[in-house]
Amino acid sequence: MGILSRFRDVMKANVNHVLAWAQDPEKTVNEYMRSLSSDLGQVKAETAAVLSDESRAKRALDECSAEIKKLQRYAEKSAESGDEDKARGFLEKKVAQTVRLNELQTAYDRASARAKMMQHMHEKLVADMGQLEARHTELKGRMAAANAQQQANERNASAANAALKAMEDKANQALNEAEALAELRAGAQEDDLDVLIAQLEQQMNAEAGNNGQVTPSPEEELAAIQKRLEDK
Repeated sequence: MGILSRFRDVMKANVNHVLAWAQDPEKTVNEYMRSLSSDLGQVKAETAAVLSDESRAKRALDECSAEIKKLQRYAEKSAESGDEDKARGFLEKKVAQTVRLNELQTAYDRASARAKMMQHMHEKLVADMGQLEARHTELKGRMAAANAQQQANERNASAANAALKAMEDKANQALNEAEALAELRAGAQEDDLDVLIAQLEQQMNAEAGNNGQVTPSPEEELAAIQKRLEDK
């Protein structure tokens, strides 16, 4: 039968070995689960036919065994009644049925073995499917955790960038204020210097004005004195 021809491969399949060498575990799990599901479907579909063959073989074997026992009783009764020819005839039929019994036994053993193989395959496939489903759930959990961590990292990075931007803006503002203050102080110093220069220029001009006066002669000074006396 179809699936029975793959009995050895199915039974030797090692889920852990396959997943250990998988470059993409999630993809491998999904593909393997589809393969196992297909095999399990075939096992379920063919199990009914195998069990039916086993049941028919068992029934034929039991009927042949019962026929042999019946022929044995008939032969014994015929011998007891003194009918040896009839007894011999029953024994000859018994021999033929015994040969058939061996053939039926072989057929039953073969059908029973196929049924057991089906049972083992079914159990193996169900176990592998359960293991894969657990691994699939684990992988989905890991992927969800990884995505959550990535989102958290992105949020943290965004928050960090925002904090750095705020610090940068604050530093720029402080620098601008410091530069503005320096410019104001420099302007005030220039204004003070201008005032000081103006004062010095006035003082120098005043001194120059005093130095520029002409000393009066004695005659002029005497005339001035006389004029003041006359005015009095």
